[in-house]
Amino acid sequence: MKELELKYGCNPNQKPSKIYMANGSELPIRVLCGRPGYINFLDAFNGWQLVSELKKATGLPAATSFKHVSPAGAAVGLPLTETLAKIYWVDDLGDLSPLACAYARARGADRMSSFGDFISLSDVCDVDTARLIKREVSDGVIAPGYEPEALELLKQKKNGNYNVIQIDPDYEPAALEHKEVYGITFEQGRNELNIDEDFFGNVVTENKDLPKQAKIDLAIAMITLKYTQSNSVCYVKDGQAIGIGAGQQSRIHCTRLAGQKADNWWLRQCPKVLNLPFIDSIRRADRDNAIDLYIGEEYMDVLADDAWPKIFKEKPEVFTREEKRAWLDQMTDVALGSDAFFPFGDNIERAHKSGVKYIAQPGGSVRDDNVIETCNKYGMAMAFTGIRLFHH
Repeated sequence: MKELELKYGCNPNQKPSKIYMANGSELPIRVLCGRPGYINFLDAFNGWQLVSELKKATGLPAATSFKHVSPAGAAVGLPLTETLAKIYWVDDLGDLSPLACAYARARGADRMSSFGDFISLSDVCDVDTARLIKREVSDGVIAPGYEPEALELLKQKKNGNYNVIQIDPDYEPAALEHKEVYGITFEQGRNELNIDEDFFGNVVTENKDLPKQAKIDLAIAMITLKYTQSNSVCYVKDGQAIGIGAGQQSRIHCTRLAGQKADNWWLRQCPKVLNLPFIDSIRRADRDNAIDLYIGEEYMDVLADDAWPKIFKEKPEVFTREEKRAWLDQMTDVALGSDAFFPFGDNIERAHKSGVKYIAQPGGSVRDDNVIETCNKYGMAMAFTGIRLFHH
Protein backbone atom coordinates (compact mmCIF):
# COMPACT_ATOMS: atom_id res chain seq x y z
CA MET A 1 0.00 0.00 0.00
CA LYS A 2 1.65 3.20 -1.22
CA GLU A 3 -1.03 5.64 -0.08
CA LEU A 4 -4.09 5.61 2.15
CA GLU A 5 -7.06 7.89 1.65
CA LEU A 6 -8.42 9.39 4.85
CA LYS A 7 -11.97 10.46 5.64
CA TYR A 8 -10.83 14.07 6.10
CA GLY A 9 -7.97 16.11 7.52
CA CYS A 10 -7.80 17.78 10.94
CA ASN A 11 -11.42 18.90 10.48
CA PRO A 12 -14.33 17.56 8.39
CA ASN A 13 -14.14 20.50 5.97
CA GLN A 14 -10.50 19.73 5.10
CA LYS A 15 -10.73 17.44 2.09
CA PRO A 16 -9.18 15.60 0.35
CA SER A 17 -6.85 13.93 2.83
CA LYS A 18 -4.39 11.04 2.57
CA ILE A 19 -1.06 9.71 3.79
CA TYR A 20 1.60 8.47 1.38
CA MET A 21 5.34 8.05 0.91
CA ALA A 22 6.82 10.94 -1.05
CA ASN A 23 9.40 8.64 -2.67
CA GLY A 24 6.69 6.29 -3.94
CA SER A 25 7.63 3.40 -1.65
CA GLU A 26 5.27 1.26 0.40
CA LEU A 27 3.80 2.67 3.61
CA PRO A 28 5.36 1.03 6.69
CA ILE A 29 1.93 0.36 8.22
CA ARG A 30 -1.08 -1.92 7.77
CA VAL A 31 -4.57 -1.00 8.96
CA LEU A 32 -5.95 -4.20 10.48
CA CYS A 33 -9.28 -2.73 11.60
CA GLY A 34 -11.16 0.56 11.39
CA ARG A 35 -10.46 3.68 9.38
CA PRO A 36 -7.89 5.89 11.16
CA GLY A 37 -8.04 9.62 10.51
CA TYR A 38 -5.49 12.38 10.04
CA ILE A 39 -5.07 13.18 13.75
CA ASN A 40 -5.10 9.46 14.60
CA PHE A 41 -2.04 8.97 12.42
CA LEU A 42 -0.28 12.03 13.87
CA ASP A 43 -0.81 10.59 17.35
CA ALA A 44 0.15 7.09 16.23
CA PHE A 45 3.43 8.03 14.55
CA ASN A 46 4.54 10.39 17.33
CA GLY A 47 3.57 7.85 19.97
CA TRP A 48 5.37 5.02 18.18
CA GLN A 49 8.60 7.02 18.17
CA LEU A 50 8.19 7.77 21.87
CA VAL A 51 7.64 4.17 22.98
CA SER A 52 10.40 2.88 20.72
CA GLU A 53 12.86 5.24 22.37
CA LEU A 54 11.61 4.39 25.88
CA LYS A 55 12.13 0.70 25.12
CA LYS A 56 15.63 1.39 23.79
CA ALA A 57 16.58 3.54 26.80
CA THR A 58 15.23 1.23 29.52
CA GLY A 59 15.01 -2.26 28.01
CA LEU A 60 11.40 -2.45 29.21
CA PRO A 61 8.12 -2.59 27.26
CA ALA A 62 6.66 0.89 26.93
CA ALA A 63 3.29 2.47 26.24
CA THR A 64 1.92 5.94 25.73
CA SER A 65 -1.54 7.47 25.68
CA PHE A 66 -1.75 10.30 23.13
CA LYS A 67 -4.31 13.09 22.75
CA HIS A 68 -4.09 15.91 20.22
CA VAL A 69 -0.50 15.19 19.25
CA SER A 70 0.89 15.21 22.80
CA PRO A 71 1.17 12.39 25.32
CA ALA A 72 -1.28 12.37 28.21
CA GLY A 73 0.79 9.61 29.79
CA ALA A 74 3.87 7.48 29.10
CA ALA A 75 5.36 4.61 31.07
CA VAL A 76 7.48 1.49 31.07
CA GLY A 77 6.30 -1.95 32.16
CA LEU A 78 7.08 -2.08 35.86
CA PRO A 79 4.74 -4.09 38.14
CA LEU A 80 1.80 -2.25 39.68
CA THR A 81 1.43 -1.83 43.40
CA GLU A 82 -1.94 -2.69 44.92
CA THR A 83 -2.71 1.03 45.25
CA LEU A 84 -1.78 1.85 41.66
CA ALA A 85 -3.85 -1.06 40.36
CA LYS A 86 -6.80 0.33 42.27
CA ILE A 87 -6.51 3.96 41.12
CA TYR A 88 -6.00 2.77 37.53
CA TRP A 89 -9.15 0.58 37.84
CA VAL A 90 -7.33 -2.62 36.85
CA ASP A 91 -7.33 -4.37 40.24
CA ASP A 92 -9.99 -6.78 38.94
CA LEU A 93 -7.78 -8.04 36.08
CA GLY A 94 -5.29 -10.03 38.17
CA ASP A 95 -1.57 -10.07 37.43
CA LEU A 96 -0.87 -8.16 34.23
CA SER A 97 1.89 -8.60 31.66
CA PRO A 98 4.68 -5.99 31.62
CA LEU A 99 3.20 -4.39 28.48
CA ALA A 100 -0.26 -4.20 30.07
CA CYS A 101 1.31 -2.64 33.18
CA ALA A 102 2.96 -0.04 30.96
CA TYR A 103 -0.36 0.89 29.35
CA ALA A 104 -2.23 0.85 32.68
CA ARG A 105 0.32 3.37 33.97
CA ALA A 106 0.25 5.50 30.82
CA ARG A 107 -3.55 5.57 30.69
CA GLY A 108 -4.09 5.88 34.43
CA ALA A 109 -1.78 8.76 35.31
CA ASP A 110 -4.15 11.37 33.90
CA ARG A 111 -7.40 9.62 33.08
CA MET A 112 -9.19 12.88 32.31
CA SER A 113 -6.74 13.69 29.51
CA SER A 114 -6.47 10.08 28.31
CA PHE A 115 -10.21 9.75 27.64
CA GLY A 116 -10.53 8.91 23.93
CA ASP A 117 -6.79 8.43 23.47
CA PHE A 118 -4.68 6.87 20.75
CA ILE A 119 -2.39 4.16 22.14
CA SER A 120 1.15 3.29 21.11
CA LEU A 121 2.82 0.06 22.25
CA SER A 122 6.50 -0.81 21.89
CA ASP A 123 5.88 -4.58 21.79
CA VAL A 124 3.46 -7.04 20.24
CA CYS A 125 0.06 -6.45 21.83
CA ASP A 126 -0.77 -9.38 24.10
CA VAL A 127 -4.12 -10.52 25.47
CA ASP A 128 -3.69 -8.77 28.84
CA THR A 129 -3.12 -5.44 27.13
CA ALA A 130 -6.01 -5.98 24.70
CA ARG A 131 -8.38 -6.81 27.58
CA LEU A 132 -7.41 -3.56 29.26
CA ILE A 133 -7.79 -1.52 26.07
CA LYS A 134 -11.11 -3.14 25.18
CA ARG A 135 -12.94 -1.60 28.12
CA GLU A 136 -11.51 1.92 27.87
CA VAL A 137 -12.78 4.75 25.67
CA SER A 138 -10.09 4.97 23.02
CA ASP A 139 -9.75 5.83 19.32
CA GLY A 140 -7.13 3.26 18.35
CA VAL A 141 -3.79 1.56 18.84
CA ILE A 142 -0.51 1.13 16.97
CA ALA A 143 1.92 -1.71 17.70
CA PRO A 144 4.51 -3.83 15.86
CA GLY A 145 2.13 -6.80 15.98
CA TYR A 146 -0.83 -8.44 17.73
CA GLU A 147 -1.37 -11.86 19.23
CA PRO A 148 -4.31 -13.48 17.36
CA GLU A 149 -6.60 -13.51 20.41
CA ALA A 150 -5.64 -9.93 21.26
CA LEU A 151 -6.51 -8.78 17.74
CA GLU A 152 -9.90 -10.49 17.93
CA LEU A 153 -10.65 -8.69 21.20
CA LEU A 154 -9.71 -5.32 19.71
CA LYS A 155 -11.81 -5.93 16.61
CA GLN A 156 -14.86 -6.19 18.89
CA LYS A 157 -14.50 -2.55 20.02
CA LYS A 158 -16.73 0.13 18.51
CA ASN A 159 -18.84 -2.49 16.70
CA GLY A 160 -15.85 -3.55 14.68
CA ASN A 161 -14.69 -0.03 13.83
CA TYR A 162 -11.86 0.35 16.34
CA ASN A 163 -8.64 1.55 14.68
CA VAL A 164 -5.88 -1.07 14.83
CA ILE A 165 -2.60 -0.27 13.06
CA GLN A 166 0.42 -2.53 12.66
CA ILE A 167 3.76 -0.81 12.00
CA ASP A 168 6.94 -2.31 10.64
CA PRO A 169 9.40 -2.12 13.57
CA ASP A 170 12.32 -2.11 11.12
CA TYR A 171 11.12 1.01 9.29
CA GLU A 172 13.72 3.80 9.26
CA PRO A 173 12.62 7.27 8.11
CA ALA A 174 14.80 9.50 5.96
CA ALA A 175 17.33 11.75 7.69
CA LEU A 176 15.53 14.86 6.41
CA GLU A 177 11.90 15.56 7.22
CA HIS A 178 9.52 17.98 5.53
CA LYS A 179 6.40 19.86 6.57
CA GLU A 180 4.21 22.18 4.55
CA VAL A 181 2.57 25.27 6.05
CA TYR A 182 0.63 27.79 3.97
CA GLY A 183 1.96 26.24 0.78
CA ILE A 184 5.56 26.63 1.94
CA THR A 185 7.73 23.57 2.57
CA PHE A 186 9.92 23.39 5.67
CA GLU A 187 12.88 21.02 5.79
CA GLN A 188 14.99 19.96 8.77
CA GLY A 189 17.07 17.07 9.99
CA ARG A 190 15.19 14.60 12.13
CA ASN A 191 15.76 14.86 15.87
CA GLU A 192 17.79 11.66 16.28
CA LEU A 193 19.12 12.63 19.71
CA ASN A 194 19.82 9.55 21.82
CA ILE A 195 18.72 9.96 25.44
CA ASP A 196 20.02 7.50 28.02
CA GLU A 197 21.56 7.52 31.51
CA ASP A 198 24.72 9.20 30.22
CA PHE A 199 22.64 12.21 29.14
CA PHE A 200 22.69 13.55 32.72
CA GLY A 201 26.41 13.73 33.48
CA ASN A 202 26.64 17.50 34.01
CA VAL A 203 25.18 17.96 37.50
CA VAL A 204 25.47 21.64 38.43
CA THR A 205 24.02 21.67 41.94
CA GLU A 206 25.66 21.06 45.32
CA ASN A 207 23.82 17.74 45.49
CA LYS A 208 25.51 15.58 42.84
CA ASP A 209 23.67 12.35 43.68
CA LEU A 210 21.61 10.98 40.79
CA PRO A 211 20.70 7.36 41.62
CA LYS A 212 20.07 4.88 38.81
CA GLN A 213 16.26 5.10 39.18
CA ALA A 214 16.46 8.89 39.04
CA LYS A 215 18.41 8.71 35.77
CA ILE A 216 15.83 6.29 34.34
CA ASP A 217 13.00 8.61 35.38
CA LEU A 218 14.78 11.64 33.92
CA ALA A 219 15.32 9.73 30.67
CA ILE A 220 11.59 8.93 30.57
CA ALA A 221 10.81 12.61 31.17
CA MET A 222 13.12 13.87 28.41
CA ILE A 223 12.05 11.26 25.84
CA THR A 224 8.42 12.09 26.59
CA LEU A 225 9.15 15.80 26.12
CA LYS A 226 10.82 15.07 22.79
CA TYR A 227 7.34 14.23 21.44
CA THR A 228 5.27 16.75 23.43
CA GLN A 229 4.12 20.07 21.98
CA SER A 230 6.25 22.86 23.44
CA ASN A 231 6.58 24.53 25.87
CA SER A 232 6.53 21.31 27.85
CA VAL A 233 7.44 19.99 31.29
CA CYS A 234 7.15 16.41 32.56
CA TYR A 235 7.08 15.02 36.11
CA VAL A 236 8.05 11.33 36.44
CA LYS A 237 8.07 8.89 39.34
CA ASP A 238 8.96 5.19 39.42
CA GLY A 239 9.01 4.65 35.67
CA GLN A 240 6.00 6.64 34.56
CA ALA A 241 5.01 10.19 33.72
CA ILE A 242 2.67 11.50 36.40
CA GLY A 243 2.16 15.02 35.07
CA ILE A 244 2.71 16.42 31.57
CA GLY A 245 2.22 20.08 30.72
CA ALA A 246 2.11 20.75 26.97
CA GLY A 247 1.82 23.71 24.65
CA GLN A 248 2.00 26.51 27.20
CA GLN A 249 3.44 29.86 26.17
CA SER A 250 4.87 30.50 29.65
CA ARG A 251 7.30 28.10 31.30
CA ILE A 252 5.90 28.67 34.80
CA HIS A 253 2.34 28.01 33.60
CA CYS A 254 3.61 24.78 32.05
CA THR A 255 5.31 23.80 35.32
CA ARG A 256 2.16 24.57 37.28
CA LEU A 257 -0.09 22.63 34.91
CA ALA A 258 2.12 19.54 34.96
CA GLY A 259 2.59 19.90 38.72
CA GLN A 260 -1.16 20.00 39.32
CA LYS A 261 -1.56 16.81 37.31
CA ALA A 262 1.21 15.18 39.34
CA ASP A 263 -0.49 16.33 42.54
CA ASN A 264 -3.81 14.86 41.39
CA TRP A 265 -2.10 11.53 40.66
CA TRP A 266 -0.81 11.44 44.24
CA LEU A 267 -4.04 12.71 45.81
CA ARG A 268 -5.96 9.87 44.14
CA GLN A 269 -3.86 7.47 46.23
CA CYS A 270 -4.98 8.99 49.54
CA PRO A 271 -7.26 6.59 51.47
CA LYS A 272 -9.89 9.31 51.67
CA VAL A 273 -10.15 9.23 47.86
CA LEU A 274 -9.57 5.50 47.42
CA ASN A 275 -12.50 4.77 49.69
CA LEU A 276 -15.06 7.11 48.14
CA PRO A 277 -18.43 5.29 48.29
CA PHE A 278 -19.51 5.40 44.63
CA ILE A 279 -22.92 4.10 43.70
CA ASP A 280 -22.75 0.74 41.91
CA SER A 281 -24.24 2.03 38.65
CA ILE A 282 -21.77 4.88 38.08
CA ARG A 283 -19.97 4.80 34.74
CA ARG A 284 -16.18 4.82 34.54
CA ALA A 285 -15.93 8.27 32.95
CA ASP A 286 -18.39 9.77 35.46
CA ARG A 287 -16.37 8.27 38.31
CA ASP A 288 -13.17 9.82 36.93
CA ASN A 289 -14.86 13.21 36.57
CA ALA A 290 -16.21 13.01 40.12
CA ILE A 291 -12.76 12.24 41.56
CA ASP A 292 -11.22 15.10 39.62
CA LEU A 293 -13.78 17.51 41.03
CA TYR A 294 -13.63 16.08 44.56
CA ILE A 295 -9.87 16.59 44.89
CA GLY A 296 -9.99 20.05 43.27
CA GLU A 297 -11.23 23.47 44.25
CA GLU A 298 -14.71 22.90 42.78
CA TYR A 299 -15.53 19.99 45.11
CA MET A 300 -19.03 21.34 45.85
CA ASP A 301 -20.00 20.40 42.28
CA VAL A 302 -20.13 16.80 43.52
CA LEU A 303 -20.91 17.41 47.22
CA ALA A 304 -23.91 19.70 46.81
CA ASP A 305 -27.17 18.31 48.19
CA ASP A 306 -28.65 17.83 44.72
CA ALA A 307 -25.47 16.29 43.29
CA TRP A 308 -23.92 13.75 45.64
CA PRO A 309 -26.83 11.21 45.72
CA LYS A 310 -26.34 10.68 41.96
CA ILE A 311 -22.67 9.80 42.54
CA PHE A 312 -22.15 8.43 46.06
CA LYS A 313 -23.97 6.03 48.36
CA GLU A 314 -23.38 8.46 51.21
CA LYS A 315 -22.09 12.03 51.26
CA PRO A 316 -18.27 12.13 51.61
CA GLU A 317 -16.55 14.60 53.88
CA VAL A 318 -14.80 17.55 52.28
CA PHE A 319 -11.16 16.84 51.43
CA THR A 320 -9.78 19.97 53.08
CA ARG A 321 -6.89 22.02 51.77
CA GLU A 322 -4.91 21.20 54.91
CA GLU A 323 -5.51 17.46 54.47
CA LYS A 324 -4.45 17.63 50.84
CA ARG A 325 -1.28 19.54 51.66
CA ALA A 326 -0.37 17.05 54.39
CA TRP A 327 -0.80 14.15 51.95
CA LEU A 328 1.14 15.92 49.18
CA ASP A 329 4.03 16.50 51.56
CA GLN A 330 4.55 12.72 51.54
CA MET A 331 5.30 12.62 47.79
CA THR A 332 9.07 12.42 47.34
CA ASP A 333 11.84 11.57 44.86
CA VAL A 334 9.99 12.92 41.83
CA ALA A 335 11.99 13.62 38.66
CA LEU A 336 11.30 16.66 36.48
CA GLY A 337 12.34 17.35 32.90
CA SER A 338 11.94 20.53 30.87
CA ASP A 339 12.28 20.86 27.09
CA ALA A 340 14.02 24.26 27.44
CA PHE A 341 15.75 26.17 30.21
CA PHE A 342 14.00 27.40 33.33
CA PRO A 343 14.23 31.20 33.18
CA PHE A 344 13.50 31.81 36.87
CA GLY A 345 13.68 30.02 40.21
CA ASP A 346 9.87 30.17 40.56
CA ASN A 347 9.67 26.98 38.48
CA ILE A 348 11.83 25.20 41.06
CA GLU A 349 9.69 26.55 43.90
CA ARG A 350 6.60 25.08 42.21
CA ALA A 351 8.37 21.79 41.52
CA HIS A 352 9.35 21.50 45.18
CA LYS A 353 5.66 21.54 46.17
CA SER A 354 5.19 18.33 44.15
CA GLY A 355 8.07 16.41 45.73
CA VAL A 356 10.64 17.00 42.98
CA LYS A 357 14.18 15.99 43.93
CA TYR A 358 15.82 15.45 40.52
CA ILE A 359 15.76 17.83 37.56
CA ALA A 360 17.06 17.81 34.00
CA GLN A 361 16.95 20.84 31.74
CA PRO A 362 19.13 22.35 29.01
CA GLY A 363 20.44 25.29 31.05
CA GLY A 364 21.61 28.48 29.36
CA SER A 365 19.38 31.09 31.00
CA VAL A 366 20.90 34.39 32.10
CA ARG A 367 19.42 33.47 35.50
CA ASP A 368 20.91 29.98 35.75
CA ASP A 369 22.55 31.05 39.02
CA ASN A 370 19.14 31.84 40.53
CA VAL A 371 17.72 28.50 39.37
CA ILE A 372 20.72 26.59 40.78
CA GLU A 373 20.52 28.53 44.05
CA THR A 374 16.83 27.60 44.43
CA CYS A 375 17.65 23.93 43.79
CA ASN A 376 20.41 24.09 46.42
CA LYS A 377 17.94 25.55 48.93
CA TYR A 378 15.91 22.34 48.70
CA GLY A 379 18.77 19.88 48.28
CA MET A 380 17.76 19.00 44.71
CA ALA A 381 20.12 17.51 42.15
CA MET A 382 19.90 19.21 38.74
CA ALA A 383 21.64 18.24 35.50
CA PHE A 384 22.20 20.59 32.58
CA THR A 385 21.86 18.66 29.32
CA GLY A 386 22.82 21.53 27.05
CA ILE A 387 20.24 20.41 24.46
CA ARG A 388 16.79 21.87 23.83
CA LEU A 389 13.90 19.55 22.91
CA PHE A 390 11.26 21.73 21.26
CA HIS A 391 8.61 19.85 19.30
CA HIS A 392 6.02 21.43 16.99
